[in-house]
Amino acid sequence: MTAQYLKEEHEIFRKSLRRFLEKEAYPHYSQWEENRIIPRDFWIKMGEQGFLCPDIEEKYGGSGVDWGFAVVINEELERVGSGLVGIGLHNDIVVPYITAYGTIEQKQRWLSRCATGEMITAIAMTEPSAGSDLASITTTARLEGDHYILNGQKTFITNGIHADLIIVACKTDSNAVPKHKGVSLIAVERNSPGFTRGRKLNKVGLHCQDTAELIFEDCVVPKENLIGKEGKGFLYLMEKLQQERLVVAIAAQVAAEEMLKMTIDYVKSRRAFGKPISHFQNTQFKIAEMATNIEMGRAFLDQLIIEHMRGRDVVTKVSMAKWKLTDNARKIATECMQLHGGYGYIEEFEIARRYRDIPVASIYAGTNEIMKSIIAKNMGLSQINGQ
Repeated sequence: MTAQYLKEEHEIFRKSLRRFLEKEAYPHYSQWEENRIIPRDFWIKMGEQGFLCPDIEEKYGGSGVDWGFAVVINEELERVGSGLVGIGLHNDIVVPYITAYGTIEQKQRWLSRCATGEMITAIAMTEPSAGSDLASITTTARLEGDHYILNGQKTFITNGIHADLIIVACKTDSNAVPKHKGVSLIAVERNSPGFTRGRKLNKVGLHCQDTAELIFEDCVVPKENLIGKEGKGFLYLMEKLQQERLVVAIAAQVAAEEMLKMTIDYVKSRRAFGKPISHFQNTQFKIAEMATNIEMGRAFLDQLIIEHMRGRDVVTKVSMAKWKLTDNARKIATECMQLHGGYGYIEEFEIARRYRDIPVASIYAGTNEIMKSIIAKNMGLSQINGQ
């Protein structure tokens, strides 16, 4: 079934992207995993082919296309491997802050380089002592003349090593009541004085995706790098989290589809007790259950994408999709590994990588527990601060 938002031009684009990835990504992905990083030249190649930020206006270096093209990119990158999540974050999570809230000067200065891959972006929200509770961040920015002075530390930052432009959530008013009204967004460029990178974090999965600590010690940033208005940062974050969580749901759905596909191929070819293990009732029931959950997830997700593209507020449904599809993918990873038997625990089999890559999707972009709290609040059942 083809989703309603996909037209002929999207499928032509998908075929072009697949050809590109078959040449430039699939053959190299295992090496990237070993190297624990994706080379910058892959980003440049993506940009040269128009696969970065395609929805940016043409005058800023994009193609001005609808968000369906972004969905295609996220799906095809996930089919290669979950470690490519940083590209989706760049395209659909970080750059939209600039396109939505940036000044004309900021757009002219940054967007074209984001589209070419010359400038890689990141967003720095999480701190060692503040994750889902964004109103409690302690990184501060003090305006002194023509510059902000940033102090604080961020962690678990996707694209943290490669990033040339980091949108930092910080407190410009530590005395604001309520607390979230003191949060602002400030863009820090690579060579800003006082900005350093800490460790590249050694994760359980997503090995080729660079995740790092970022440190700001009297970091000097021009006041022109403020994104939007002071004190509006928390509002901006809440407005953009709908798309961020939808991107995570898309990746989880595709991961589940890929894991089922590879497992069906395996159980048809693997024999035990003189016949393919696909002939055993337990195997058939497990496959049937997973296939049903995946089909239901895809139907819900595709309709949600349509609503999002129409500009509707679907925060509650996106929260449902984010927790349910990531939880579904995690359970499917376990079932598929079990059906692979001992081979499922061997690194040469892709299911082993998928098994360790998928759990973090239940944590980032807001934990699944936070998603359930948002759903409950929007149903009139409870209140949670700032959500």
